[in-house]
Amino acid sequence: MKNIAILGSTGSIGSQAVEIIRDHPDKFRAVALAAGKNIERLESQIRALSPRLVAVSDELSAGQLRRQCSDLRNLEILTGEEGLKAVAVFPDSDVVLSSIVGAAGLEATLAAVQIGKFVGLANKESLVAAGALMVRSARESGATILPVDSEHSAIYQCLEGRRPAEIRRVILTASGGALRRRPIEELASVSPQEALNHPNWAMGPKITVDSATLMNKGLEVIEARWLFDLPASKIAVVVHPQSIVHSLVEFVDGTLLAQLSRPDMKAPIGYALGYPERLENMVRTLDLVTVGTLTFEAPSMER
Repeated sequence: MKNIAILGSTGSIGSQAVEIIRDHPDKFRAVALAAGKNIERLESQIRALSPRLVAVSDELSAGQLRRQCSDLRNLEILTGEEGLKAVAVFPDSDVVLSSIVGAAGLEATLAAVQIGKFVGLANKESLVAAGALMVRSARESGATILPVDSEHSAIYQCLEGRRPAEIRRVILTASGGALRRRPIEELASVSPQEALNHPNWAMGPKITVDSATLMNKGLEVIEARWLFDLPASKIAVVVHPQSIVHSLVEFVDGTLLAQLSRPDMKAPIGYALGYPERLENMVRTLDLVTVGTLTFEAPSMER
């Protein structure tokens, strides 16, 4: 039985993690949750999972949550950055899932790494903003950082047991997002809703918009540099519209190893929560005959 703490439990990644925990009561127990201001969803998660510690962003939200959960015993509710850090370093947790979007998750994630926690990292901005600090802290404390981004999870899986000298480069795949076929001259007038209409993935709004602009792939290159201790010259990007091949590793002998599955974030989330074991039936089995064709193209630097 693993005890799980989730930073960002009401967001897209956090909510899917809650579903996995709820569906595997014999394997996981949620002991601490941190969220923003979505009190209704958080209350539902609390009643489903019975965590001992919860943190929200401000006192107003905390007051509302205390009123709505007044019938629950042994529930501690904290606020702000200190509450977030308390969830990150909760003594009884075995895994900390860091899924807060943006730099807001940096300090709490770093706090978990500094005390040697096993961190499932969906908050790429932590490595973008402070990769050197995060990696150095993990080495000093003995913490494990296992990526939850689908691309980096794929690379992590392909690299298990490999020697660094065997790696020629890693190749991140990109779906191209919602605007891949839009003429360049129309991009200046794209609406937020159009950018949020991702063809393959169900993700939070920031990541979905960043996918449409390919900004997300730039952030992922930086994330890969720190996660896998590789220079940018050994990190490539290809556009793969089907989002079936989640990333690849090219070895010095010219062979490539890829990780494939249907585009569903429950696969990398479940891999991080269950590691080193794999959970059964995280996603529907991929039928390659039905898929038929996988295509790849170079990203457009002009776009």
